[in-house]
Amino acid sequence: MPRVLITGAAGFIGMHTSIRFLKEGWDVVGLDNMNNYYSVRLKEDRLIQIELIANSVNKEFTFFRSDLNSDVWDSLEKSKYDCLIHLAAQAGVRYSLENPGAYLDSNVYGFLRVLEFVKKKAITNFLYASSSSVYGKSHVQPLKESQDLSKPESYYAATKIMNELMAHTAFKVDGVSSIGLRFFTVYGPWGRPDMAPMIFTNAAFEKKRIKVYNYGNQKRDFTFVDDIVEGIFQLVNSNNQGMLTYPVCEIFNIGQGAPSSLTDFIEQIENYTGNTLNKIMVPEQPGDVKETFADTKKLQGIIGAFNKVTLSVGLKRFIAWYKEYHYHSN
Repeated sequence: MPRVLITGAAGFIGMHTSIRFLKEGWDVVGLDNMNNYYSVRLKEDRLIQIELIANSVNKEFTFFRSDLNSDVWDSLEKSKYDCLIHLAAQAGVRYSLENPGAYLDSNVYGFLRVLEFVKKKAITNFLYASSSSVYGKSHVQPLKESQDLSKPESYYAATKIMNELMAHTAFKVDGVSSIGLRFFTVYGPWGRPDMAPMIFTNAAFEKKRIKVYNYGNQKRDFTFVDDIVEGIFQLVNSNNQGMLTYPVCEIFNIGQGAPSSLTDFIEQIENYTGNTLNKIMVPEQPGDVKETFADTKKLQGIIGAFNKVTLSVGLKRFIAWYKEYHYHSN
């Protein structure tokens, strides 16, 4: 049976990716350090969901609770992998301005360990998470993969640019194949509590006052997590089907391809929760970007349409999960 190694398996995208591959008949090996940047309980609950799916489809899920910068690679080396999907990272744009060292350790040194493992195990199917934040405050919309990346707005963005440069170097020097994915504002069930969908939904239900940065004058390319996972899975499949020529070193935007205003986003949350948010309008913060809008033509040229869930449908599904998880499972 095919086997995939997924770093950051207890993370938001990592959980959904693990579940998709299990359902598609893969055995999954997960790696996550379970740090406390946000709720460890949420991460543990995600792992429970993965285990439930693994048991239901009679597939194997093996989990390593370890850091990228540890000797865990010695244990992982004992198995063969048909694919490695690197999703582990120190997340958060604003936190990177307060604690840049954590981002260097995880996102740069940790990425180097992953590259070394990919080279050692001769893994040709290697995908890793980049971010739309690499574009900085570019006013050229939609954002295309060929645009200049010389002006990041946060240390987080800088580390993601570094990842892309490291992958390019590994390709040139050692022939390591890689596909980098620039994620655009991913949301959905089991999402991160430090992201806007969770923050605003929590404020709506709990009747909390909430800060709206840049006075709500922001646009985001909100992308439902199922669409992200579809893109990941189809790209892995593209290797097997000869849709990409290997060895390869590619970067793809992966987003909805249709920006929505923060105002509209908030209005839909109010509609689906039945509550009006108590909003405090404040200026933009350091590291904030006013608009992101993905040009996804390059990725669609390889795998076809993948970004099918509209913001309205996605938010409805997210809020249904939120109510179930926070008010029925506790």
